[in-house]
Amino acid sequence: MNWLTNFVRPKIHSLIHPSKKEIPDNLWHKCRSCEQMIFGKDFVSNLYVCHHCNHHERLTPSDRFSQLFDKNEFTLVPLREVILDPLQFKDTKRYKDRFRDYQEKTKQKDALSVAEGKVKNQGLVVAAFNFSFMGGSMGLYVGQGLVDAARHAIVRRLPLLVIPCSGGARMQEGILSLMQMPRSICAVELLREARLPYWVLLADPTTGGVAASFAMLGDITFAEPKAVVGFAGRRVIEETIREKLPDEFQTAEYLLDHGMIDQIVERKDMREIFGRLLSLVSTTKAS
Repeated sequence: MNWLTNFVRPKIHSLIHPSKKEIPDNLWHKCRSCEQMIFGKDFVSNLYVCHHCNHHERLTPSDRFSQLFDKNEFTLVPLREVILDPLQFKDTKRYKDRFRDYQEKTKQKDALSVAEGKVKNQGLVVAAFNFSFMGGSMGLYVGQGLVDAARHAIVRRLPLLVIPCSGGARMQEGILSLMQMPRSICAVELLREARLPYWVLLADPTTGGVAASFAMLGDITFAEPKAVVGFAGRRVIEETIREKLPDEFQTAEYLLDHGMIDQIVERKDMREIFGRLLSLVSTTKAS
């Protein structure tokens, strides 16, 4: 046996040409905004924000909770079950099948998750959307989840923070999804009747029926930098009014300039800002 041929040569070859299995899928991340490559570990340590253009990447609810709550400690709030596929909808694929595919892909029941935890040692309830689940669309489960989140906050006497990241109502549930718009407003009214704070952090994107309902009703409304926020799409508006819209139209910065939101918040500053707010308004601590 020639040890140079059978042992040394394969070792050198493996160093020069590593196999695909030896290269992690998340070693590098390509920014969706500026298309620069970012080393995966640096991207995670920077809270999924691009070092080059400050683009805030979309987060899953679990990532939101981990970044926001102290020591990554939180408790998921169980949400009530709803009827799946009430209209027996089918386009190129049955809604039930499409829905279960997204459940398997995201490991979530639906587009909304609710959790309770502490921020700067003060209790807070957070309802976060997952855009990866059917574009974060709002159907029966999301509408019920917002009501459950409000009721949980009332029982615990804690503020509620909602982080929408959604394309709007879920078309596969038809008019039932549109009915979640007034239902979500009822959830906000429950909090106001209980004299509890309701805050909103607009993430990219927040559009359609979500933007037209609970997302713009916060006692204080924040937004992440460059988040797209609006009801109808840019092209639809331009064709309707037959005018060219400003380049920054429907961005968080545009809304701030026109008084529609209160503050744009960098992801690295969120815990500090919400902790400060909680210290001003909280009368009880989470146990």
